[in-house]
Amino acid sequence: MTTLTLPQPRSLLHLSDLTLLGVAVVWGTSYGVAKGALAFYPVLGFLAVRFILTFVLLLPALLRAGSLQRRDALRAGLPLGALMLGIFVCETFGVAHTQASNAAFLISLCVVFTPFVEWWLLGRRPARAMFVFAGISLLGAALLSGGLAGQFGLGDGLMLAAAALRAVTVCQTSKLTRRSSAPALALTAVQAGVIGFGSLLLALCAPGGLPPLPVESAFWLASTYLVLGCTVFAFFAQNWALKYTSPSRVALLTSSEPAFGALFAVLWLGEGLSAAGWLGGGLIVLAALWTTARRG
Repeated sequence: MTTLTLPQPRSLLHLSDLTLLGVAVVWGTSYGVAKGALAFYPVLGFLAVRFILTFVLLLPALLRAGSLQRRDALRAGLPLGALMLGIFVCETFGVAHTQASNAAFLISLCVVFTPFVEWWLLGRRPARAMFVFAGISLLGAALLSGGLAGQFGLGDGLMLAAAALRAVTVCQTSKLTRRSSAPALALTAVQAGVIGFGSLLLALCAPGGLPPLPVESAFWLASTYLVLGCTVFAFFAQNWALKYTSPSRVALLTSSEPAFGALFAVLWLGEGLSAAGWLGGGLIVLAALWTTARRG
């Protein structure tokens, strides 16, 4: 097998890199925003609200697509949506059953898994530098989160499963969208529908069901930001970028999410960050920026 080289114009590659860094920024802010919204509504119910609203918002894009484009959107979006539902469920319950530092570190293993999953699923060996950058990013995540502490339990296993599912999802997205005629917004609509209605079904099957929807404006403001920024923009951007770049590159760039999340927590939420945390965040961002300077 040979090292993957993508025959894309440099300007297009840099545009996809900047777009993915934008995704990392908004995803980094999502934890603090979602934490505020979850004070008003249960996790699965909140996921249902977030993604069903996204589906309704993007449904016109799906309906306007041609018959072939809709068929391609369903062919790719249904399995990808199911994978992403699995990620959200594992992350949600994983965080509830382990320490926050463990969760942050384990989900960062996605950046290490992705080159190997890309090699396995797509038959493409990433450039050696990508493995080096992945190692630097993981070291940064360990410093930022404090590494793995305590015994390995159920929550840790769920976070590890979420990291593996992220790696599989980004590779499958690349595989299913590279030759697809589906517009990125139509594909995002299908993915959001699967996640939203899947979360609603799981929530209704849980003991106690769901309480009435909140009326507090803080909940709906947070939901609006997460729908527009962290779902519509982020899903669209990742689906679009994976047509022009490699899964390993996408994983590395979006792995800067914890660094931006920590910065948001310091500047907006007033949380503190240790010297090791600042160093770890710097290493993550350095690995991402170093990746953007490479052609492939």
